[in-house]
Amino acid sequence: MKKLFLIIGAPGSGKTTDAQIIAEKHESVTHYSTGDMFRAEIASGSERGKTIDSFVSKGSLVPIAIVIETIVEAIKNAPTPVIIIDGYPRSTEQMIELDKYLANETTVELSSVIEVRVSLDVAKARILGRAAEAEVVRSDDKEDVFYDRMKIYTDPLAEIQDFYIAKNLLKVIDGERTLEEVVADMDAFILSLA
Repeated sequence: MKKLFLIIGAPGSGKTTDAQIIAEKHESVTHYSTGDMFRAEIASGSERGKTIDSFVSKGSLVPIAIVIETIVEAIKNAPTPVIIIDGYPRSTEQMIELDKYLANETTVELSSVIEVRVSLDVAKARILGRAAEAEVVRSDDKEDVFYDRMKIYTDPLAEIQDFYIAKNLLKVIDGERTLEEVVADMDAFILSLA
């Protein structure tokens, strides 16, 4: 049975970096970022990539069918017993669709949804700071796009939190501490359930 961990957090919460470090530490863990999966698809120049790009470049959500297809493919092809996917779910619809998929799945169990919690000010400072330091600014690191992304993240957040709290699956981690502290906390929690 594969153990699935979902990591959610605002843009700039550090969720992708946290998950990458944990996956690099353990041979039994595979990490996928929906953002990375989408960027790879866009870079491939495929039709799916062009469709994804038309949404991502505006800071909009990618359609549910494409997201589920991409995630299910990743889970099924993961070479390890523990899978971490960050940046998912980003909407109530995505959460419900994944829940439907997992309800009929005998080889994958959702172990936990980890929320890396940071304030709006911290998220903004990190994202716009990243943009200022970068040689090539990602289209999603501009201030107006940041606010669009933040709204997309926060609008369904209470409903997503309530859904996973009711299933006793939500774990909140303070993302405003040092990277080492956040990673140590998340790593210990994942290993306790893996």
